[in-house]
Amino acid sequence: MTFFKTTFYYSALVCLLISSFISNANPPKEIFWEDLIPKNHVQIDTQTQANHDGSEQNWVQPDLDAPIVKELNGQSVSLPGFVVPLEGDSEVITEFLLVPYFGACIHVPPPPPNQIVHVTIKGGVPIESLYDAIVVTGIISTESWSGEIAQTGYKIKAVGVAPFEL
Repeated sequence: MTFFKTTFYYSALVCLLISSFISNANPPKEIFWEDLIPKNHVQIDTQTQANHDGSEQNWVQPDLDAPIVKELNGQSVSLPGFVVPLEGDSEVITEFLLVPYFGACIHVPPPPPNQIVHVTIKGGVPIESLYDAIVVTGIISTESWSGEIAQTGYKIKAVGVAPFEL
């Protein structure tokens, strides 16, 4: 092996070890849904107020101006929740809403935007059951997203999705 190839391989190995060390030194911050609400904001509890009578008012998303926590912007986080699929096929999904409880946005009115996260994951991820909670890991942004079923206060570019375990 020539000097340049040897030097290249050793440099690549050192870079790989350093990046592995750095990524392990700063694991994602575990956050939960209450962490997405500013400390002094009183939030409407849409889950306990939901009913299934089919009235139009029941399906309107409340508190569209719900404040977000700007300090979260750009942080590496992990957040548990439930999936509302947006894009994908029968094998994998590439875009979804992460919501705090099962049925949000589908069976009951959507929560306020600061309680919904728009998630994209390059290459997609298989989701076996929409009834099961997952944990999404990635970089969160305080950028909003709006679609047919809801408006969100946050986005996550996911690097991983795993089953939620207690």
